Amino acid sequence: MTTSWTAHCSDIECGGCANSIKNSLGKLPGVQTVDVDLTSKDVTVTFDTEQTSSTALQQRLASIGFPPR
Repeated sequence: MTTSWTAHCSDIECGGCANSIKNSLGKLPGVQTVDVDLTSKDVTVTFDTEQTSSTALQQRLASIGFPPR
């Protein structure tokens, strides 16, 4: 089943941060889209719940320096 998940990451500063997030989350199995809003500092991910989870997304964000708050 496909679902969408959004997290606020206050450490997002620039386009380079956004690219790092997109590249890292995009490598997780089941991730279909990753959108980063630099103004709101929100990350929205569309993914297949049979292949990954919101917990895995949170852990990946934290591991690359952008822990959701």
